[in-house]
Amino acid sequence: MVQARVPPNQGVFKCLKEPLYRFTVCEPDSGDWGEFPPISVFPGGSLPMFCQFAAVGTNLVVVGGLDPVTWASCKSVFVYNFMTATWRRGTDMPGGSRTFFGCASDSNRMVFVAGGHDGEKNALRSAMAYDVAKDEWILLPNMERECDECKVVFQHGKLHVIGGYCTEMQGRFERSAETFDTSTWQWDCVQEDFLQISMCPRTCVAGDDGATYMCCDGNVIKQTCGLWQTVAELPAHVRNPASLTAWHGKLLVIGCAGFGEPHMAYMFNLENHTWSKVDTPEKYSGHVQSSCYLEI
Repeated sequence: MVQARVPPNQGVFKCLKEPLYRFTVCEPDSGDWGEFPPISVFPGGSLPMFCQFAAVGTNLVVVGGLDPVTWASCKSVFVYNFMTATWRRGTDMPGGSRTFFGCASDSNRMVFVAGGHDGEKNALRSAMAYDVAKDEWILLPNMERECDECKVVFQHGKLHVIGGYCTEMQGRFERSAETFDTSTWQWDCVQEDFLQISMCPRTCVAGDDGATYMCCDGNVIKQTCGLWQTVAELPAHVRNPASLTAWHGKLLVIGCAGFGEPHMAYMFNLENHTWSKVDTPEKYSGHVQSSCYLEI
């Protein structure tokens, strides 16, 4: 996950005022936490603010964000290999400035980027794919709609661009979704009412059971066959969720009880509908900006 560092003896609230973000890793089943080696080109080991990343095979691909010193938009790509524990520089994203875009991978070879906005805050319709093995970018056909601050998930050979908003809406999220079929290399028709309500879609994840999960109004909900239903109420300590991850019949929710409170992790078993707390050391209780799941 991209997580704010908690300075020793200064608490989480201090960390939120001047956040320095780094990569941390949590193995939910064992409860082990750790920290990645920093990307050396960024001073102090800080990651670009609002960078996006995705797991591809045994790699973690980091794309874009805002330079932690100049706050300028980055087009940089960095690839971390878990087997060698090293970073390498990839080919920069093509095109102009792009921030607050959605990002996901097919878990095998490709990382997809869609939407976001340019340097003038105009929402974008464009999308592209990064071939990790070839270190090449491939342009996709444009989406039907502009889509700023969208969430992108990959499931069953299709790329799903969920929520977001157009330039004129400026932060008023829409409920629609667009789907790109990688077998036909075409976008399907826009699904107008994909989300249950108009809200930020950042917690949307694809479950391995074929359903889509997300956090909404203090609950975990899921969509199957176009219908949303409540799965469980969120524990009080994560009522303000920052991250939701799905794997092997389980969900991992990371969030906090309120502004400035430490972020904690809870695991939900989808078979018996029970929550279990994942012990979170203080140094790993900072704000979680985004996360993904990787299985080696």
